[in-house]
Amino acid sequence: MISLFSYELTYLQLILVLLVAIFTGMSKTGVHGAGMLAVPLLANVFGGQSSSGILLPMLVMADVLGVWYYHRHASWSHLKILFPWAALGVVVGTIVGKYINDEIFKIIMAVIILVSVVVMLWLERGHKEDVPHQKAFAITTGVLGGFTSMVGNLAGTVLAVYLLSIRLPKNVFIGTTAWFFMATNWFKVPFHIFVWNTITLNTFLFNLLAIPFIIVGAYFGIIIVKQLSERTYRWFIIFMTIIAAVFMLI
Repeated sequence: MISLFSYELTYLQLILVLLVAIFTGMSKTGVHGAGMLAVPLLANVFGGQSSSGILLPMLVMADVLGVWYYHRHASWSHLKILFPWAALGVVVGTIVGKYINDEIFKIIMAVIILVSVVVMLWLERGHKEDVPHQKAFAITTGVLGGFTSMVGNLAGTVLAVYLLSIRLPKNVFIGTTAWFFMATNWFKVPFHIFVWNTITLNTFLFNLLAIPFIIVGAYFGIIIVKQLSERTYRWFIIFMTIIAAVFMLI
């Protein structure tokens, strides 16, 4: 057993936390399925709602790396529509999360992951043309993205469905996602501190230990994205998301 800033962890749990840091770094440089895998791993160690507060500082730090590397590749015309509605979704998610217990929290996270798998498989089977392109769909994406981001840090697929439907190139897709999540995650921090009380000084200090592993993960993510073709990249994300769903269910 190891004691770190008021957290008592077994060696296995510490390894899982460090893996989460690596996956978080990877997710911010293009391997989005890795982020979904990180969520159930951390929930297994700390519980549903508490884990979302521990993961958020890691995401905030990793977002800086993602934006730094892909900052030139972003579709600001779409981001301007998404940002305000994502903020609304975060507020709704904060209210809902305040009044549910940890078991319900985990169930919601599992359902989000499973729906994400179904949607990605549906898109991969040639249904991208069926996704609506109207502004109303962008607004819905923003609200759902903010809500799922607040409830379980699981907005990746919600945003991916929208961005895939508008045919963004791989680098622009990653850059737009990086900017969206950096803004959304920074916006979530006060709600975690003052409403849910899931981010504390101990949480912050604990997260500082993860910085080297986040950087390593970000580097691996860049290498992986460069090596994979567009089609292989999509199936890799789907495979990682399925693994995440299985982890959450068991």
